[in-house]
Amino acid sequence: MTSKFRRIPGAARVVLTASASAWLAACATSAPVEKAAAPTQVTPPPAAPAAPAPGQKPTYGSFGVDTAGMDKSVAPGDSFYRFVNGTWLEKTEIPADRSSYGMFTRLAEEASQRTRALIEGAAGANAPEGSEVRKLGDAFASFMDEAAIEAKGVSPLKPELDRIAAISTRSELATALGDTLRADVDALNTGHVTTDRLFGLWVTEDLNEPSRYAPYLLQGGLGLPDRDYYLVDNPRFTEVRQKYQQHIAAMLRLAGLPDADAKAKRIFELEREIARVHWAQVDTQDVAKVNNPWPRDEFAKRAPGLDWNAYFGAAGLGQQREFIVWQPSALTGIAKLVGSQPVQTWKDYLAFHAIARAAPVLPKAFVDESFAFNGKVLSGAQQLRERWKRGVDFTGMALGEAIGKLYVEKYFPPEAKAEADKMVRNIVAAFGQRIDSLAWMSPETKARAKEKLATLQVGIGHPAKWRDYSGLEIVRGDAYGNAERASRFEFQRNLKKLGKPVDRAEWFMVPQLVNALNSPQQNSIIFPAAILQPPFFDPNADPAVNYGGIGSVIGHEIVHSFDDVGAQFDARGKLANWWTKEDAAKFKAAGQALVAQYNAYKPLPDAAVNGELTLGENIADVAGLAIAHDAYRLSLGGKPAPVLEGFSGDQRVFLGFAQVWRNKYREPTLRRVLLTDGHAPGEYRASTVRNHDAWYEAFGVAPGQALYLTPEQRVRIW
Repeated sequence: MTSKFRRIPGAARVVLTASASAWLAACATSAPVEKAAAPTQVTPPPAAPAAPAPGQKPTYGSFGVDTAGMDKSVAPGDSFYRFVNGTWLEKTEIPADRSSYGMFTRLAEEASQRTRALIEGAAGANAPEGSEVRKLGDAFASFMDEAAIEAKGVSPLKPELDRIAAISTRSELATALGDTLRADVDALNTGHVTTDRLFGLWVTEDLNEPSRYAPYLLQGGLGLPDRDYYLVDNPRFTEVRQKYQQHIAAMLRLAGLPDADAKAKRIFELEREIARVHWAQVDTQDVAKVNNPWPRDEFAKRAPGLDWNAYFGAAGLGQQREFIVWQPSALTGIAKLVGSQPVQTWKDYLAFHAIARAAPVLPKAFVDESFAFNGKVLSGAQQLRERWKRGVDFTGMALGEAIGKLYVEKYFPPEAKAEADKMVRNIVAAFGQRIDSLAWMSPETKARAKEKLATLQVGIGHPAKWRDYSGLEIVRGDAYGNAERASRFEFQRNLKKLGKPVDRAEWFMVPQLVNALNSPQQNSIIFPAAILQPPFFDPNADPAVNYGGIGSVIGHEIVHSFDDVGAQFDARGKLANWWTKEDAAKFKAAGQALVAQYNAYKPLPDAAVNGELTLGENIADVAGLAIAHDAYRLSLGGKPAPVLEGFSGDQRVFLGFAQVWRNKYREPTLRRVLLTDGHAPGEYRASTVRNHDAWYEAFGVAPGQALYLTPEQRVRIW
């Protein structure tokens, strides 16, 4: 979900972020959630039902599972995913404005509708000037005022384009580049590691000393999702590259800039050179490679080409004495390009990206062109999302926790938090017992693991302390200005952390987000209010189904503290080895077996799951489900589980688990997910049941069936 549910696509270690670049992508298309299909004209499904009040029937079926969506003609041992979801897959079409559709999307649509009602209520409340409620209403109303946006044309953007046009030296270029730096990446919590700006800033706990904040610099500068889009030669990427150049030229023309085609070619070639020095996704996730503290006064020597004094000065980081550089060779390579490529090419590059980022709050022609490429070409969506949905995203980008405060008041009753708290306690206890019973782990490593588990922080529903938006200026009627001020406000909020005590209770998600998160540096897990709904959690459903749904999510997030990344952090959140050499070797061997298992999955004839890229999520899935199943059995208190509609308690746990991974992708989005996302597609996440002995016993899975693994082949981690 999002830290590893850092990234559930739905989840993370996220899905919504407060960055302007993430908001732009959300406005252009839908966030990727989950099997390829390409309908041309579909009717969106009805809105997700609201969670029932206690005492009512479950939202799904008679006990919490949508049995009507199952395909019982499929043997569970041949495809458990289709056994549980086959009829749903056949009958469900991806809405025209979506690039994917699944249970996360369904709940996200409901959360969006709820949020809209809250925002529109704020807009009509006539609240005092400067209050959060007033700001919410004004931000949304400004975005929705299409007539005003059309009347202004490109004029709101003109001052920035004029500043870019005035650049004449490389020092001035560095100043302009530094002024674009934003806090729009988060490598370990939300897993958001891309930015179209030259570099991305992330301010969080120091990997080497978690009692202090550190500024991290990550590679950026690309308009396409990943380096491979520029460098890999295949028909799909060749077509994307051609259409991207056409898109660049179209945006430049809309802004009235001359020689658009020639500039577009130069801009694309510059980005391709940037892509050549970018790190691959697998390397970017390797925390053993990314912990690179650089003294401020060594940047000029280590990464010549960029005037670092001018860059950091413009970014407000002139006094910072040390940074952690996530991908050193990428930063060095990009700096070299700043010093070697023509200044005019960089000016054209800056102008294009300024236009592209502003497109959602510019006239309709810009919006349509942005969607034509980012929505249709890159994601396969057939229809632009309704403006109110984009307005909700816009307002959430600016004032996410202000919305969250209202959301929690109306939609997150204390009873839901209490029940979730109880499940977390049960699952943590089950994991502790599981550590104790591990035959392969030494007592020394077990003791350190138990120490880390004991210090795990759990956040449910919402943060204990809400963010203060009093310093953010929102002007009714100024959509462009509001977007720019919100982006700078978030940037300054992060800069102000430097030199201050670490806030170990900070949240990296908003309550109205359907996701979950693990923060390895905090040793914390977070479950926003919006995910505590059916099919993940239903107070009226059978407990076994809830353990399979939200229980496996809770287990998943706990395990992220002990997966291939989390296991490298100690109980304080410091990057430090706490394993014996022998135990570390056994853990790595089990991980490599899981890598091989997932490498064998091919969602498309020419594209497979990357087992290395998805390893952390796959570890969290296989172990999280095991822990949730253990916790369910513990919850029975030694009593037998009832049989419901012919399904045993163990069967219902696995049904609840597979149900939440229902999803369908359009092919362009599926390809992007396989290339860039740390999560495997839902079908293969559901298939991790094949590693659990209890699943074989529950469904009578036998040799010869497609999912069957011998006991020796089943991967057991934690």
